[in-house]
Amino acid sequence: MTSVVSADGTTIACTVTGSGPAVVLVDGALCHRSFGPAQALAEQLAGHHAVHTYDRRGRGSSGDTAPYTVQREIEDLAAVIAAAGGTAAVVGFSSGAALALRAAAEGIGIGRAAVHEPPFSTEDGQRERFTAYTAGLAADLADGRRGDAVTRFMAFAGAPEPMTEQLRSSPVWPAFEAVAPTLAYDAAVLDAAPGAGVPTGVLAGIAVPVLVLDGGASPEPLRAPARAVAAAVPGAEHRTLPGQTHEVAPDVLAPVLLKFFGA
Repeated sequence: MTSVVSADGTTIACTVTGSGPAVVLVDGALCHRSFGPAQALAEQLAGHHAVHTYDRRGRGSSGDTAPYTVQREIEDLAAVIAAAGGTAAVVGFSSGAALALRAAAEGIGIGRAAVHEPPFSTEDGQRERFTAYTAGLAADLADGRRGDAVTRFMAFAGAPEPMTEQLRSSPVWPAFEAVAPTLAYDAAVLDAAPGAGVPTGVLAGIAVPVLVLDGGASPEPLRAPARAVAAAVPGAEHRTLPGQTHEVAPDVLAPVLLKFFGA
């Protein structure tokens, strides 16, 4: 493990797997290097790339500095890319995909960006549901009810209640509670502008190649944002991975990414 220091002095923990042109993986909600899909994908890509996985602020071995802003998370990613040599391809998952897109628009050294199912809201009903979720999440976290915050997130994401109840009594639950405050960070990344859904104005400013992916077995509320993002980013490519869901299989995703990266 290594680390970098972000612009505000926060230490961001990183791991590098493999060698070659740099790729940085950006996790979604609740995930970090030791918990989530990033390391398995890193191993799939390591024969062609130096794959940088990192703990987003407030997660794993990374630090955190108040107050949180989306810009600080973009600066974290910029610090990882700088340590990787100044230029990198970036792969983002879910809310990490939204973060990667916002960062790509700022010209921080992202040469290419591949994003999988950024969960922006595309309909009024989704926006209303998201607003209710973020209000409830803020109340849970303000009262120190981390477990309730995670449960609220899982319900919002569509997890069946019996599955969540089973998880609450499993050994993995404390890991979820440990990063529960960062659920508010993910919500901010998705809704960086008041009233926003798909941030078309931001996306229109991206000047690097972008590949937008969704899963053929994912529900329409996750596939529609992928299409909307691809339509908003100049020259973006959109591709559906047959049979895949929001939890995309690394061995299916890796060949698609390697082709996009030119490996």
